[in-house]
Amino acid sequence: MNDFLTELYASQLGKVKENEPLANHTTIKIGGPAEIFIEPSSIENLQKTMELIRKYNVTWRAIGRGSNMLVSDLGIEGVVIKLGSGLDHLVQNGNEVKVGGGYSLISLATLISKKGLSGLEFAGGIPGSVGGAVYMNAGAHNRDISKILTKAHILFPDGTIEWLSNQEMEFSYRTSVLQKKRPGIIVEAVFKLEPGDKDVIVAEMIKNKDYRRHTQPWNFPCAGSIFRNPLPNYAGKLIESAGLKGYSIGGAKISEMHGNFIVNNGDATAHDVLSLIQYIKNEIKNLYDVSMETEVEIIGKNLQK
Repeated sequence: MNDFLTELYASQLGKVKENEPLANHTTIKIGGPAEIFIEPSSIENLQKTMELIRKYNVTWRAIGRGSNMLVSDLGIEGVVIKLGSGLDHLVQNGNEVKVGGGYSLISLATLISKKGLSGLEFAGGIPGSVGGAVYMNAGAHNRDISKILTKAHILFPDGTIEWLSNQEMEFSYRTSVLQKKRPGIIVEAVFKLEPGDKDVIVAEMIKNKDYRRHTQPWNFPCAGSIFRNPLPNYAGKLIESAGLKGYSIGGAKISEMHGNFIVNNGDATAHDVLSLIQYIKNEIKNLYDVSMETEVEIIGKNLQK
């Protein structure tokens, strides 16, 4: 690891930190240290980072803006790559936009709506990055990323980088091919949008954003929806019907606003959140014979879903 670090620093590929607390980089404000943390300053430098990772056979994972993620209190071994300021570019070409994987999804939805382009109104309140949204096919209000994505530019662990079409992304509910069989980092995405009345589009985006603000606890640190909807049921409604809203373990609490959100009351640990997740799973299984599956990614040392 020392040789890897020496070469990483010498290569000047971006911001590098050692033992960086990941609580600083997740929306739920939980997570132990990343052994090595790097925020590459460009796509080219991200590729060079991956070359070094392969050369020294170092474990790695990528993150964006840290939503939809629960990191172990013990942190993450190896390298954590953050897609941030070096991969937050945007190029508009008519009704198409090419966006870096580190770009804020909320910022993109706001900008595009003000330009009179429709298609991202649903994303006005989703606090993640473009890369993360494509990776998990993020959605809301009966819309999702798969409806607007033309293609995604992916860096694979073997160092190859290629464009995958919408069909090749194999989207399904909160899932893409990157989760199922081809792990990779989304460095860019191209979205096809539709022109429309700017005032109508902006109003729809604001309505969606306001709905999320009034029904979901974004004024507390949280990771977003904890469980996938076990269709035809809805996770939040099942949890609420079971009378679990407000139930807490340690510093982790089921939101009073929405049953499918767990909030950090200020001193929650990943262990608290995991214990609460397991408690919910057991209660819903016992009461309704429904198996709950987590939507939030659970990562790091000694963690299991």
